[in-house]
Amino acid sequence: MRREIAINESWAFLGPDGQEQTVNLPHTWNGADGQDGGNDYWRGTCTYSRTFPAPETADGERAYLEFRGVNASAAVELNGTAVGTHDGGYSTFRWDVTNLLKPENALTVRVDNSVNDRVYPQKADFTFYGGIYRDVLLRVVPAEHFDLDTFGGEGLKVTPTVQGKDGAVRVETFHGVAGAEVRVHLLDADGNAVAEGTGTDVTLTIPDVRLWDGVKDPYLYAAEAALVRDGVELDKVSARFGVRSFRVDPDKGFFLNGRLYPLHGVSRHQDWKGIGNAITKEHHRRDMELIREIGANTIRLAHYQHDQYFYDLCDEYGMVVWAEIPYISEHMPNGRENAVSQMKELITQNYNHPCIVCWGVSNEITISTKDNKDMLDNHRVLNNLCHELDPTRFTTLACYAICAPFNPVAHITDVVSWNLYLGWYVPGLFLNDLWMNFFHFRYPKRALGYSEYGCEAMPNLHSSHPRRGDHTEEYQCIYNEYMLKCFERHPFLWATHLWNMFDFAADARDQGGEPGMNHKGVVTFDRKIKKDSFYLYKAWWSGEPFVHICGSRYRDRPEHLTEVKVYTNQPKVALYLNGERIEEKTGEKVFAFQVPLHGETKLEARAGECSDACTLRYVETPNPAYTLPKKSGKSANWV
Repeated sequence: MRREIAINESWAFLGPDGQEQTVNLPHTWNGADGQDGGNDYWRGTCTYSRTFPAPETADGERAYLEFRGVNASAAVELNGTAVGTHDGGYSTFRWDVTNLLKPENALTVRVDNSVNDRVYPQKADFTFYGGIYRDVLLRVVPAEHFDLDTFGGEGLKVTPTVQGKDGAVRVETFHGVAGAEVRVHLLDADGNAVAEGTGTDVTLTIPDVRLWDGVKDPYLYAAEAALVRDGVELDKVSARFGVRSFRVDPDKGFFLNGRLYPLHGVSRHQDWKGIGNAITKEHHRRDMELIREIGANTIRLAHYQHDQYFYDLCDEYGMVVWAEIPYISEHMPNGRENAVSQMKELITQNYNHPCIVCWGVSNEITISTKDNKDMLDNHRVLNNLCHELDPTRFTTLACYAICAPFNPVAHITDVVSWNLYLGWYVPGLFLNDLWMNFFHFRYPKRALGYSEYGCEAMPNLHSSHPRRGDHTEEYQCIYNEYMLKCFERHPFLWATHLWNMFDFAADARDQGGEPGMNHKGVVTFDRKIKKDSFYLYKAWWSGEPFVHICGSRYRDRPEHLTEVKVYTNQPKVALYLNGERIEEKTGEKVFAFQVPLHGETKLEARAGECSDACTLRYVETPNPAYTLPKKSGKSANWV
């Protein structure tokens, strides 16, 4: 039967410097220079090669060579014969290489992330790491098997719908085996059969179905399909699925399983400090742990197809997901075929994930597009393609900040969201209210969301007088406090996605004291520091009791009376100064205290059974060595 053999170890890598070294996968050659600024990280072609023994096969078994992520283009050669090429750095692709195998095999992969005008993405605010950064596998399957040759899919498509108290589950399978039948079993989470049937396209009923119900109860079933001839099982494939219904109302927002379910969450890039996109399951799990801790119930997986393992985690933890392709920032007439190909792969490979509710067609495409007619036509093609491949989910896109509400690109997909940084890149947090109200008034039947909003902050930048543009944690808190209240004032939004959950690399950037980085995350790039805004969102969204004193990294302060904010989801906070209670307040989420400083002062906040402590210190004058240069126009202190 089916089996997988990982071939991630001991690759000979010929890199940008012309030197060969031994590497293990996942791997990227831009892990360092793609994160240091200057927009000069190396883009070009590097070569990976290794040898491996042929897998043992019997009874005509076939061997597929599978790549789960190579950025951005790959040309694969096995034993001196070209196997194939693939354009698109974020999806799975594979080929049947059975007829090319020898007892000992030489595999060569030429990986290219160079600049071109046909493979997306080419222009965006993140680093395009080159390399084989996900697993490479040999997959051995029976001679007669379910389809593995269509856009990286597995030959199994599961479409669940809710019908009263029951679940109707359509199971479609794809194969080219003559004289065979398909037997389908539906299993509950404990492996017990709940329905069965026969056919390549069969609809089965799960009585009294348990719904996939978001973060509260993300219940998963499994569909197993067996390919059988003359009573002999030839092949078997399975997929997990969840039964749920969802819809978007332009006046009320998102509904899950018939009830209002406001979507509040974050966006995520997949890279980590020092290693870029070459991350492991452990990194994925840590990201999910942090996203769950903050209390998010939705994730925008930007701006490309993420690892299947992370979609699995979203299924398991009930995250509602926006999945999209890297059709971003600039329409390339020569890239239309690639955009269509990446969308087909995204949908085919991710169709069975219950977490996904919508397909994202593009992001900020109007930034520098010149051929608007061709761009609009391509959007219509992609939108129609999504509905053709998947009539069950809606489509969306993210518009650029200065893309007018009247722009026709904003009215192609089923719903729309905007990337707006009002109060960060431009002054006036109140403009967010005006913008939302205007759009909803002008287009009352068009569902609107916020796909990006955010403010940069560095955990070593602080100010007692924070203001827009200073990159302090204090201003990031002010910004996010406003936005969370703003969203409460506009409940018609179908979803809001904070940009970003984690700091990430954008090598073209050179600002905020650290080049090559976008610091809008509420967690640092290395996932070691939760910024104060992290706890603001936790206070708003999470039910886990906690209390957090803001500004603990701003230890040395140049005033005798300083403001200290406390974030908590508890209704009452007491503040202690050097062991003595100085004040207790009742309120919601954000508590501000005026604290006297004389020398070193120990603070403790108590809320219910929770407590947090820090030490602050009065300094007569800030150390000039920790003050940003005047020419920057910023008043933050480096601490």
